[in-house]
Amino acid sequence: MKVRKSYLPETASRRTGENVMQYHPRFSQHIYVTLSIMKEIREIFYDEQLKIEAYGFYGLKQKFPNHFHDHYVIGCIESGMRKVTCRGEEFLIEPGDLLFFNYRENHACEQVGDYPLNCRFINIKRERMKEIAEEITGRNEYPEFVKPMIRKCSKAELLREVYRMVAERSQEFEKEELFYLLMEQLLSEYAVFEQKKVQVPDTERLNAVCSYMKEHYSENVSLEQLCKIAGVSRYSLIRYFTKYKKITPYQYLESIRVNRAKLYLEQGTEPAEAAAMTGFSDQSHFTNFFKRLFGLTPAQYQRIFTDKKGY
Repeated sequence: MKVRKSYLPETASRRTGENVMQYHPRFSQHIYVTLSIMKEIREIFYDEQLKIEAYGFYGLKQKFPNHFHDHYVIGCIESGMRKVTCRGEEFLIEPGDLLFFNYRENHACEQVGDYPLNCRFINIKRERMKEIAEEITGRNEYPEFVKPMIRKCSKAELLREVYRMVAERSQEFEKEELFYLLMEQLLSEYAVFEQKKVQVPDTERLNAVCSYMKEHYSENVSLEQLCKIAGVSRYSLIRYFTKYKKITPYQYLESIRVNRAKLYLEQGTEPAEAAAMTGFSDQSHFTNFFKRLFGLTPAQYQRIFTDKKGY
């Protein structure tokens, strides 16, 4: 077995010849472990902001006997086929399917034919799921996902995006935003809940959130800071800000940043400097976002103005 590791604390352990990965759950950095057995690859990340695990299997052929986990499991199937046994039923999982295993819910799975499994999961501790559910539904109880599988689920793409941002160790609050949007959809459509009243920010506080982002766009703005200004939970802020402004908080912040960056470019500021001055995490992110929005790279946009001035 070849093992590659990074960000692995001393409290973590591994045993040669076994598929074992352990780590200290309070470790402050993301944790990444990849075990390669022949063509099989497994990876795990821990995200301190979201307090979840992201777990990937690639080329998986191993059969798993009946077992359960001390956490919720939500996953999407990328390729391959498996026979899964859960709740006394057997079913095949295929690409595009979404899987749900509740806390300590027994399940087993095995490969079908010559199709090894590629899949991505997020694991959520029971108490953490309760916190998320309360923010979204107002109910201080543990959710139960009604079905273990949803065929060709449209939510799989959003789960992939959350997984990608966790794997890339993104610190942008877009990651939190997408995670809460994903969980709201999953809990509202596939879990058992009785809705209760949730926190609703008033217009004045939402305007205060907008003003804060306008004043501090060049800084590392966090979702937590915005929630304190609004006086509501993360989910409530994302939901009601989007309803009020027709744009998510992160998209609003990015729009402020990119429009300010345009002014700097028009004035002759170098693209890299303009990105740094407007709060973009790096020039690559700035360039991709700018081009997606305006159809030109920052450098191409700037040349329109420098050519006019004869630079």
